[in-house]
Amino acid sequence: MSDKIFEDLKNAVIDLNPDAAIVAAKAAMAANINPVDGIDKGLSEGMSVIVERFDEGELFMPQILIAAQAFQNACEILQSGISKEDIAKMSNGKVLFFSVAGDIHDIGKNIVKTMLMANNFEVKDLGRDVGSDTVIDAAIEWGADVVAGSALMTTTMPAQRDVINGLIERGVRDKFKVMFGGAPVTEAWCKEIGADAYGDNAADAVRIAKELVK
Repeated sequence: MSDKIFEDLKNAVIDLNPDAAIVAAKAAMAANINPVDGIDKGLSEGMSVIVERFDEGELFMPQILIAAQAFQNACEILQSGISKEDIAKMSNGKVLFFSVAGDIHDIGKNIVKTMLMANNFEVKDLGRDVGSDTVIDAAIEWGADVVAGSALMTTTMPAQRDVINGLIERGVRDKFKVMFGGAPVTEAWCKEIGADAYGDNAADAVRIAKELVK
C-alpha cells in the first residue's frame, strides 16, 4: 500500500498533475503514511526526474512550473502532519528567497525555491521587488541560514550590493551566508560585492546551498 502511494506522489509530479498530487497526498495522510517518507520517497524523487529532464532539454519552463505546483500542493498537505520539531530535524537549512528591489521577475526564483524544498530545505519566499531592509528584517526574525536573492535585469543588480551593505551596516553580515543569481549576474559580480556564493542554475543553487550550511 505504501509503495503505491509513494509511486502516486512521484508520478503526480512527473506527470505534471497538481490535482493528482493533492489526491495522492490526502491518500497518504488517510493511510497514516509517515509524511516525511511521503516527501522523501515520493515527491522529491519525482522532482529529481523533472530536473534531469529539464537539464537534458526534454522539459521547459512551463512544465517545470506545473511540476513545482504539483510538488507544493502535496507538500503543504503532508507537512500539515509533521510537527515543527520533525520539520526542523529533516531540514537541511533555512533559505530566505526574494527578487531584489525593482525586479518583478520570479520564474527562475520559483524553480530554485521548489528545488530547494525538494531537497529538504525550509524556504521562505518574500516575493518580488523586495527592498534590502525588508530582506534583512526577515532574515533576522526568521533565523535564516542563507539569504538568496535574484536579479533578472542589469539595472537591478546593484540592489544585491545593497543587501550586502545593509547586513554590514547592521552588524549582522557574519550571521548569514549570502547567495545571488539571475540571468545577468556572474560569479565575478558576486565576488565584487562580497557575496558568499553565486548560483548559475537550479541544480547549482541546491548544491551550493548544501555547502553553505555545512
